[in-house]
Parts: sequence; structure tokens; C-alpha cells
Amino acid sequence: MIRTARIASALSVGTLLVAGCGGSGSATPSTTTANSADSSPSSATSLEQQFVAVVRQTQPSVAQIQTDQGLGSGVIFDANGDIVTNAHVLAGASSIRVTLADGRRFPARLVGAYAPDDLAVVSVGTGHALKPARFGDSSKLQVGEIVLAAGNPLGLQSSITDGIVSALGRNVSEGQGVVLPGAIQTSAPINPGNSGGALVDLQAQVIGIPTLAAGNPQSGGAAAGIGFAIPSNLVRDIAGQIVRYGRVVQSHRAAIGVSVADSSYRPGALVVAVQSGGPADKTGIVPGDSIDAIDGKTVQSADDFATLLATLEPGRTVKLTITRQDGQSTTVTATLGKLAGG
Repeated sequence: MIRTARIASALSVGTLLVAGCGGSGSATPSTTTANSADSSPSSATSLEQQFVAVVRQTQPSVAQIQTDQGLGSGVIFDANGDIVTNAHVLAGASSIRVTLADGRRFPARLVGAYAPDDLAVVSVGTGHALKPARFGDSSKLQVGEIVLAAGNPLGLQSSITDGIVSALGRNVSEGQGVVLPGAIQTSAPINPGNSGGALVDLQAQVIGIPTLAAGNPQSGGAAAGIGFAIPSNLVRDIAGQIVRYGRVVQSHRAAIGVSVADSSYRPGALVVAVQSGGPADKTGIVPGDSIDAIDGKTVQSADDFATLLATLEPGRTVKLTITRQDGQSTTVTATLGKLAGG
């Protein structure tokens, strides 16, 4: 199971031009060639061995998750049988079965899910001698780092793909108001079934949960080489709360207290419901109003609204540009609240 993302931040597409150049320097060609011949095989073999070691350490901690709705992947979160995955992998499921890398199969139950961050935890119970994954610090990631994606794409259990960290801090929309802030962009192929698996570094640490492949608006399919993962620090926080409380008690995400939808006749986010006593309610916003901008940043749709909101923090004061049902435009000031847990 995999989703395609609408990229919320602008991505520029460039052309890499490779120019062959030669020169007449003082170094002798024979010395340069000899050094290259001596070092390249050794370096390639060392990197290859490191890949093999990472895969061996990682695979036992990545599971296949099968529901009556489809297939996905999961990462063993702790020794108590808790496994973290994407919330969309479990959407609508009435039965869950987990298959480990060694072939063992267990029925699982849903511990909790948090759709705004597309994360969920299932449990197979204790006493199964599971190998928890090692989670790294995603705040220390750098663009260009080599990463491997481990999961079960297209039902092919324990598959590995490789790539690099292509960008950091992407805000990507899954649609239906779900926006993932601060996502990791990677060139490691993310295919159906990879969702909920592991994005690992060369120290065999999980630094993200592969979740989305970018959509190609021209072909209608996934864009090659552009995938997104939820950073490990967010995964540990949200999954840890679900394990401890059965739900998320501290989302760290801002909320205005409205439900919005796309308007059929004008740009903007159409307010369809207002939370009583919430930030929007206190400003006088009512259903039927359209939110057209947040702090001067244009809102073209409900997805735009969710994307901008995902970049803000609870407690911040923002200016909302509103168009009333009678066509009059006004600006109100709201102090953002905190998005409720799941």
C-alpha cells in the first residue's frame, strides 16, 4: 500500500550537465591511474560489505503487515510486541496479520492510530523474541547521505532499495487534510507495500518511515526517484505516546478549530464547521466563510490550508484573511490552539 503525495513546497527540476575536461598538469597519468586502480575496488568492496551488514541487521526488525484491505510494512518498535506502521496501511481494516522476516506469523491488534501524522501501532503481544529496530536521530541527517528502504513492496517480502537523502523538511500533502510536516525526501524507490517500513542509514539505524511517493501530474502515476518518509524523531514521539496511552496526548501541531473543504465556486478553504470555543470561534468565523490567506500567504484550497497550518506552532498569533458569505473581505487575528490527539 502506498500513497502519492502532492508536494507542498516548491520543487525545482534542474538538468545536470556533465562536462568532460582534460588538461596538461604536472601529475603523471600513470600515477593517477595506478592510484585509482588500487583504491576503487577496495572502496567498492568496503561499501558493498557495509550494505550487506546493514541489511542483515535491519531485516529482522521489519515486518509485513497484511489486512483484509491490502499489504504494507511495519517496524518493530519494542520488545513487547509493538510494531509501528502508517495509519493508512490499517485504514478500514477489520483483521491484521503480521509476518516476520523469519517467516513467523502472528495475529495483531490495533493499539492506536493518529491520522494527522499517518502513524499507527499494532501489537502481536509479548513472548515472541522480537528484535526491535534501532532508531536514529533524524535531526542530524544531511542531504546526500546514503539510505536504504526496507519493506515488502508488491508483496515481495524483505526487499531492499537504495538511494540518498534528497532533501529535508518537505511539507507534503496526502490529501483529505492530511499534511506531513518536515518529511524526508529520498531517491530510494518507494513502491506499493513499502508504506510503514524502514528507511535506514549506513549505521543500520531507522531514520524514517517510508510513506509516500510523489505523484507525477503528467503521467498520473508515481514520480520516479521522489519518495517521502516520516522522520524518526517524530515516529518515536508519536508511536511512544500511542504505546503508553493508546492515543496521542501531545500532537505538537497547531489548530484553528475549523473543518474546511474546497469551494465549488471560488478559491480558498470553505469553512464547513467551527469548533465551539476554539480559536476560530473566538474571532467570529462561521460556517460558510472562506479562509483566503494565513499571515498573507494565499490559501487556494483545503489542502493549502492544511499545509500552511502544519508549518505553524500552537500558541502563535496569526492573521486570517476571510471572505464572508456576502462577499465582504475582512482580516481577523487568532491565537492557534493545539490539534487534538487521536
